[in-house]
This record gives sequence, structure tokens and C-alpha cells, in this order.
Amino acid sequence: MTNQLPLKGVRVINFGWVWAGPVVGQTLGFLGAEVLKIESAARVDMTRNLPPFADGIPGPDRSLSNHACWAGNGSVSLNLKEPEALELALRLIATADVVVENFGPGVMERLGLGYQRLRQAKDDIILFSMPAAGLYGPLEHVRTYGLSLTSLTGLDSLVGYKGGDPVPVENAFSDPFAGIFGAFAVLAALNHRRNTGTGQHVDFSQQEAVMQMVAPAWMDYALNGRSGGPKSNEHPTAAAAPHGVFPCHGDDRWISIAVCRDEEWQGLVAAMGHPDWAATPAFATLPGRVAAIDRLHEHIARWTREFDDRELAARLQEHGVAASPVLNVGDLLHDPQYRARDTFIEVTHPLGFRETIYGAYVKTSRSRPDIRPGPTIGQDNERVFRTLLGIPEAEYERLKRDRIIY
Repeated sequence: MTNQLPLKGVRVINFGWVWAGPVVGQTLGFLGAEVLKIESAARVDMTRNLPPFADGIPGPDRSLSNHACWAGNGSVSLNLKEPEALELALRLIATADVVVENFGPGVMERLGLGYQRLRQAKDDIILFSMPAAGLYGPLEHVRTYGLSLTSLTGLDSLVGYKGGDPVPVENAFSDPFAGIFGAFAVLAALNHRRNTGTGQHVDFSQQEAVMQMVAPAWMDYALNGRSGGPKSNEHPTAAAAPHGVFPCHGDDRWISIAVCRDEEWQGLVAAMGHPDWAATPAFATLPGRVAAIDRLHEHIARWTREFDDRELAARLQEHGVAASPVLNVGDLLHDPQYRARDTFIEVTHPLGFRETIYGAYVKTSRSRPDIRPGPTIGQDNERVFRTLLGIPEAEYERLKRDRIIY
């Protein structure tokens, strides 16, 4: 195995903030790109103030959440309200291949960093913009966070108890989803530049990316005129039955079971020991099981609650049934599959404390990424300004005193 990562030599200037933008940088960093996040102590990024903090001591450089979602990003601190800082940013962009931002439309232009200005600094630059709803359209200036995006995309209308009101997705899951998705849009732009020699401005709508998660319900509406609503854990287009999570032995332990084909149903029946209720003719076909799904789920729940979730999942898998334990967050760090793939790894932060962060979720056969936790504010200032841009020491110290580099 070599360690020649596929994006070695690519430099990314990341203006992304909160979660989605930094995850674009994280993903590209896992692939070998040098990623430098532009931030400032004058306006500390929201995620730097999210608990938990290392050793329980609050501070913008001690947020464990920040260190996980910003893994792979470096940090250069520039107070972009100052004209000199803007010029330094443009000098840095002139050395780069990609610029990432997840502000609202027009913010980069107001900062003096619009696409045409960036092209003056570097003709073949790739600007990757990921506003909430895209760079144009009636919602171009809408303000959102991850939770709002799940509402705008229709996802929240499908989540909840069967026949009840919607229960919105309670976390900003759309942020990392859009971040990873967006990184591969950057790869496509880099490939285009390699083939043509030209950069481009990528308009990546987070709304349109997250909307892919409602595709089955959207297709059901487009083809059948049915507008979906909360269905608990039932399949959104009734393509599987049983399809849900069922209680297991222990405190709040559950198993997920999904049966799409009649052969899988026969495997489930065999695993259950051929109970009399399963021989009911109504359960013999998928349409029959869908029609009687509440009664079907009640029978299965009475059976599953007697078993350990992991042992039962293994038993059902042996019978050809798609089943898995419902892991809680505490299970993840100890799960054999995650441990085998280094999904979570322990690292030492530059400030000296140990912490657990994500490992590389993009794995390649010929190289292994160097996983580093999210940076302290401005940790790359010395290298970038003194070495890369060649700023004399006296000038560098002045820029720090004047809080241009800040």
C-alpha cells in the first residue's frame, strides 16, 4: 500500500461554517487535499461553542463536536471585515484549486470574494457554493439550518407515528449529508478541470440534495397521486411487510426487520419456528401482509421481545431476512463492524487531550488518510502567511497586532 492519497497536491480554501461546509472540507481532506478553513476570533463559528468540551472546560478550541465535524480542516484566522485581510485571502486563493462556501447567496460578493473576483486571482479556480436552496429562485435568500431543510424538502411530513401529526427530524442530519454529497460535486468539478483546463462555479442546493431522501414518497405521488404522511416504520410505498422495529429483551432494546419478498417471509417464518398464526392465508403474499400489517406487527413484536437483539439479528440473517439490532449511540463505539473499519478513532488534539472523532468514511485500496481533529483557531497561520505567502516576520507581527490576522 502506498500513501499517495488521490487528492494529494490539491488545496482547498474553506469558508464553510457550522457543519455542512466543514464536512465538505473533512471529506476532501480524507482524500488527501490540503484544506484551510478561513475563520476569525472576531466571529467565532457556532460549532466551536457546542458542548461537550474537553475536560469539561468550555472554550472555542475545546469543543469535541467541533473537532469531529471539522476533522481534516486546517485553520487560518482572518478578520474579513478588514480590507487587508481580504487581500490576504485573495493571495491565498491564488495558490488554491477550490474555494468552498455555504453562506447565503450574495454574501461572497459583498465580502469581495464573488466568483468573477476569484477568477481574477486564479483563472481556473473552482468555487463551490452550497446555499440552502440554491443561488437563484424564489427561495434563494431563505435562512435555514439543518432542521429547516428537512421541513423544506418534505421529509418532516413523512416522519411520525402512523395516522398522527408529523414529528420533525430533531437533529441537523441534512448538514453532514449535504457536506459529503457536496464533496463529490467538487470531485466532479476537479475532474472537469483536469479534462478541460477550466474551473467553474458550482451551484449546489442543499435543499435539492436532501430532497433525495423523500424520493420513494415523491414517486408514489407522481405516479399514483398519493401524498404520503407519517407511517411509523412502515415502508413508504408499501413495498415491504413486515417493515419496522420490534422490541427485544432488555432495557430499550430493539430490532429492525424488513421483508420485501415472499421467500424472505418464508425465512422469517422458519426462524420463528412456523407458528400457527403465520400460516394464515392472508400472510402468504405481500399484498395480504400489507393489508394486515398492524396485526402482523403485533404478532412479531410478541415473538421478538423474548430475544437478545444481536443474537436474534444473526439468527434472522442466517434465514435470509434483512434484520439488524437498533444500535443506540452508546453501542456505536463498541460495535464490532465499526471497530473493524476504524469508524471512530482516538486521537491527540494539538492542545494535548485525547478525544474520539470520526475515522475516514471514504476508504481507498491504495492509501490511508492521516486523520487529524478539527483545528485550533489560526493553527496554520505561521506556515501559511510566513512560509506559503512569504510575509516578512515584522509585517506578520503587525498584521497580528492590528487584528487583521485574528
